[in-house]
Amino acid sequence: MGYVSIWKVLEEMVADFRRREMTIPPQVMSDLKSAKTTIRILGAGPQDENGIRRVDQYLMNVESYLVTEGQKKLGQRYIDEWLKRLDNAIRERIDDEQKMLRFVPGMPRQQKWIRITPTAGISIKSLETTAVKMKLSHEIREDGSLLVWGDDRAIKDFVKNLASKYEGQGEKYRKKVHNG
Repeated sequence: MGYVSIWKVLEEMVADFRRREMTIPPQVMSDLKSAKTTIRILGAGPQDENGIRRVDQYLMNVESYLVTEGQKKLGQRYIDEWLKRLDNAIRERIDDEQKMLRFVPGMPRQQKWIRITPTAGISIKSLETTAVKMKLSHEIREDGSLLVWGDDRAIKDFVKNLASKYEGQGEKYRKKVHNG
């Protein structure tokens, strides 16, 4: 779910506006917060078309306001730099979605799965231990990621467990969820 990178660029743009003492309307801030919340909800479960549409709408509302106001008050060159960053974030999202859709050989069709890439703060051993405790099937992949699979509810619980366990460490781990 690559919406996080798009959201981060927009959040940085809002912060830059504030540093320049430009006001952001409450509705724009509300849309930015709603986008983040919806992105988190989508990350914890199966893909929901309505949720994806809502995220797209929230992000588009924020982007439209920021681009329009930025052009008026800060000029085209300023906006062009931010649009380049947004374009890179959008490309990253598309690349992430294509990677998520890759077939995983040997995965039972009725199973849900998640692939997690460990980081310095979250070891593969810790991830594997959590999967074992939750009675989920798992496998360490050649690329160093951990593939975990099981029924829908168990995978959702696994994601929630990781989110609460590593809360406050930000986006230190990447997760990719696929409906099998």
